[in-house]
Amino acid sequence: MRTAITILLLVVLTGPVGQAFAGDAAIGAAISNPDRLEGDSEADGRRKPADVLEFFGIGPGMRVLEMFAGGGYYTELLSHVVGGEGSVVAQNNAAYLQYSKATLEKRFTPGRLANVERLTAENNELDLPEDSFDAAVFILAYHDVYYIDVPNGWPEIDGPAMLEEIYQSLRAGAVVGVVDHIAPAGSPLGSVNILHRIDPALLRKDFEAAGFVFEAQSEVLRNSQDDYAKPMFDPAVRGKTDRFVYRFRRP
Repeated sequence: MRTAITILLLVVLTGPVGQAFAGDAAIGAAISNPDRLEGDSEADGRRKPADVLEFFGIGPGMRVLEMFAGGGYYTELLSHVVGGEGSVVAQNNAAYLQYSKATLEKRFTPGRLANVERLTAENNELDLPEDSFDAAVFILAYHDVYYIDVPNGWPEIDGPAMLEEIYQSLRAGAVVGVVDHIAPAGSPLGSVNILHRIDPALLRKDFEAAGFVFEAQSEVLRNSQDDYAKPMFDPAVRGKTDRFVYRFRRP
């Protein structure tokens, strides 16, 4: 009986729990990395990347797709978490590239983030490799799928087609993590252009319609003091919006 118990303990310690510890250690090392860009660490308090990445289950060796990567705050963290055995594809469209140009020039100076592939593609023109990624993330960006500003280079995005392309690029069992600014329930789609927020129920409906399975949500970025009537760029709420964190799974 004692031998059986010893074997059982060894199985438990080297199974999923051990894997979780490895992921936690990699996330901690990525956040404490002294080579992060100036300003990134100062953002950690409001963005809580350790909680978010742990909730998404990102760990060493994974291949991750980051949509609307922007200036690369999460790109850099993902790069270090997945490590040399993993890789990150950081997608931006032309508008995001222009908005984040100065930061990206620093982020990708020679010798930095060697395991990151930068993908420049409009969202209606995505062409992703099939069955390739272990995870995909949208960080504070999915609301822009409903943003329209044609004169300034932001055409209407075919959201279902984009999610279909992402779905086929993910391996079975892959995770999809989403963080976004909360809009009141039932908010009209046109309000995205003004508020840069999204109704969580709408986002969940979109992902489930694409075939993803809703798995869990985290309250780590909730803020009951947020004023939903203010755009997320408003100085009174910027960096302090009420945000939802959802985890989906590709069956």
